[in-house]
Amino acid sequence: MDIKILVATHKKYDMPSEDIYLPIHVGREGKQDLGYQGDNQGDNISLKNSNYCELTGLYWAWKNLNCDIVGLSHYRRYFTNNSRLEIARNKNNKMDLILNKQDVENILENADIIVPKKRNYYIETIYSHYKNAHHIKDLDETRNIIEELYPDYLESFDKVMDGKTIHLYNMFIMKKELFDEYCEWLFDILFELEKRVDISEYDSYQSRIFGFISERLFNVWILKSHKSTREINVINIDNINWLSKASNFIFRKFNIRGDKI
Repeated sequence: MDIKILVATHKKYDMPSEDIYLPIHVGREGKQDLGYQGDNQGDNISLKNSNYCELTGLYWAWKNLNCDIVGLSHYRRYFTNNSRLEIARNKNNKMDLILNKQDVENILENADIIVPKKRNYYIETIYSHYKNAHHIKDLDETRNIIEELYPDYLESFDKVMDGKTIHLYNMFIMKKELFDEYCEWLFDILFELEKRVDISEYDSYQSRIFGFISERLFNVWILKSHKSTREINVINIDNINWLSKASNFIFRKFNIRGDKI
């Protein structure tokens, strides 16, 4: 079985040695060659990387990659086959803990899609979290587009937005034909959204709008498609600054950064 799990990166980094992992230089167009597969070959949207983030690699895979199973991870973030306790005990050998070919094949025998374990926001909904962190008018416009183009997804969209848990990172592993169906749906919505929103005054962080929106849409698609999922722990190769992440959450929650456009 031919498995390709993209490892989205924008810089040189230690990469998994197993050949199921395919490092892909996202936003490669006009940048120095890192020696990885570029997302600027064939049919591509590499130049949109500052707004689409890892989705430029996703688009490249959709249009140019031939394989049986496709997935997406990040250069610092991977699915792991170990529990959190085991990760802590083996923190000096984290690359040994990521999913291998046999792991993927075994899991997908009983599930359609491998996804990260959900994050629970506890004190706010997915909608209110987006409102506190980003420009809510963009998410509202996304809903309008779904209502117009894919009305049968509207109930699932509202259910996800009213909930408090979500799969993040745009990470997954699934069969290529299922992946193709997802990408056709996703990019149809995002390209329409791109026509309707003005992000010319957004800072570099908020300009990553389509990456942020897609994380939410992935959950909508999963819910509506009724595909079976297997939640897997995600390991971060780098150490996480939890104090910084907590501070950023508080700032967003209480709008300390000030009003948003």
